[in-house]
Amino acid sequence: MQARSSGGPGNPATLTVLDGGHAIEFTFEDLVRYHGPGSPGGVAHAFKVMERGLRLLDPAGPPERREITVTTAFGGPGARDAFECVTRAVTEDRYAVYPSLARPELGSTRSRFVFRLGYRTRIATLVLRSGFVTEEFLDLAGRETRTPQQGVRLTQLKQEMATRVMSAAASDVYDAVLET
Repeated sequence: MQARSSGGPGNPATLTVLDGGHAIEFTFEDLVRYHGPGSPGGVAHAFKVMERGLRLLDPAGPPERREITVTTAFGGPGARDAFECVTRAVTEDRYAVYPSLARPELGSTRSRFVFRLGYRTRIATLVLRSGFVTEEFLDLAGRETRTPQQGVRLTQLKQEMATRVMSAAASDVYDAVLET
């Protein structure tokens, strides 16, 4: 996958993967349409993970989408759907959530935002940098029940997080380590 960031709202970044040798491009808006309005922050995180990580896995060009694996400590539906849209990893059993990948030493706002992307002989591990997830968001998202006001606030926080993540360069959002 090559991620092109052409800059500006009229020319958004795209993710490109191959499907049987044919290039397919995805924008953030494509991924949001696939997922729906429920978790735009999770979609944004997955977009930035792919924008940064998959380029490391195949610097020569876009990888074949059906050879990409995803493991993560983050179980959010927005991220899951974004990875599925681009890689088809969920339906083809190449996507897994492993709570054991969490890094508690990073604190509550970052510990679960760990993603391992695999492609052929390479693995890239991506870990969220500070400043993109708030304690307030985690508190409201983690509640089993919410008041109507809390539900409205959570929706606002999700959109604010998506905007914060998508307005930053992928390298500013996620640290990445490549294993070969």
